[in-house]
Amino acid sequence: MTRRSYGTTAAETTPALSDGVQENENEVLDESRALLGRAGEPQNKPDSKKDGHATLVSCISNLLNTIIGSGMLTFPLAMASSGLIPGMITCVISGSIAAFGLYLLSLCATKTKHRHSSFHAVSQLTFPGAAVFFDAAIATKCFGVSISYLIIIKGLMPNVVESLYHALTSESTNPPKWALEGRNWISFFMLILVPLSFFRQLNSLRHTSYIALFSVAYLLVIVITCYYWPLNGMPEAGEIRLIHFTPSFVSNFPVQVFAFTCAQNLFPIYNELKNNSQARMNIVVGGSIGTATLTYEIIAVFGYLTFGSKVGPNIIAMYPSTTVFVAVGQLAIVILVLFSYALQVHPCRNCLDKVFHPGHVVVPVKDTVDEDEDDEDEDQDRGGDEHAQEMSVLKHFLLTTGIVLSGFIIAYLVDDLRLVLSFVGATGSTTISFILPGLFFWKVIGDI
Repeated sequence: MTRRSYGTTAAETTPALSDGVQENENEVLDESRALLGRAGEPQNKPDSKKDGHATLVSCISNLLNTIIGSGMLTFPLAMASSGLIPGMITCVISGSIAAFGLYLLSLCATKTKHRHSSFHAVSQLTFPGAAVFFDAAIATKCFGVSISYLIIIKGLMPNVVESLYHALTSESTNPPKWALEGRNWISFFMLILVPLSFFRQLNSLRHTSYIALFSVAYLLVIVITCYYWPLNGMPEAGEIRLIHFTPSFVSNFPVQVFAFTCAQNLFPIYNELKNNSQARMNIVVGGSIGTATLTYEIIAVFGYLTFGSKVGPNIIAMYPSTTVFVAVGQLAIVILVLFSYALQVHPCRNCLDKVFHPGHVVVPVKDTVDEDEDDEDEDQDRGGDEHAQEMSVLKHFLLTTGIVLSGFIIAYLVDDLRLVLSFVGATGSTTISFILPGLFFWKVIGDI
């Protein structure tokens, strides 16, 4: 910057003012381009030299929102199948496994081209021939989870409407029939979900993640409050045991393990995090997994202590919904699931792009900019998108539209949530959470 004296003229200050205005315009542009794509003006420097713009708080919030979903409502039942102490231990073990997998993936991300890491990019460094199959499994998993969110909304909203209607009014009549039809609600909520699904960057979804996490906090308040001050109409608590394994433990333990699945968004967060050093990535991983583990433990412990062996598969359904306090809690679940939808569409779209155009990353292309040639030559030996280009506007629009439209049609016609979740668990979840992190790390370290 040029030093100016107090006698600087107005003409001399104009460039500085223009620079400040330009910086503000660039900040606004970075936020607005997330909806449809990059600005039409070319950049002066290659993408590999850009720094991220996402903060630690936004990255932790987005990853935490990816982790926490409706599966947290089943944790008290999982604890009832093993007892209080084993249930707490298995929850910590599940979180530790997930955190270790994310840590391995973050190490693998450092071997890819700067801020262009992805499952496909790491696959090109490890198992190039299987890269398309890995992306297909991840896309299938994310697509199935997004459908399950819509089905959950379809099933919950009629109960929420009925509960709020009777809690807020003194009328003995029922709500209008259209308000008790779940298909009408997912059709209405698509007006909110469609714009969110078109955002290109996870950081653009940070505000919806904040809202979703407030919903989780409200659910914690319900579980803790109803333990100390039980509501009228709550069932009597069953037997509470410190250690008591039942045959259902075999089927309930995987629920805890898969409740921590979030690896599909680890690479986008790595790309967007400002100063994405390993230490800062460890904070993101530890903060998100640690908070999720604490949340699950609170819900599991207080839910189990409240209902004991009589606890059901959905803890929020155990509380009488005749009060506004609990009815709003049911609405909080809808909000949580609603604002988690776009976090599944984002990785699904990116993986489908690689599935349909796998050749885009096979042969790295050397950047033409002469600055910092040594750093750029090093980047060419790493995985990354060819030319380091973003997805075109047309491709982004077509893929997003296809994912959202097909998912809506399936959710509109299908009511069996277990069918969707079993399909997801048998395909992408296992691959993402347990197979790929260790496999990638073993191959990357072995090739060093």
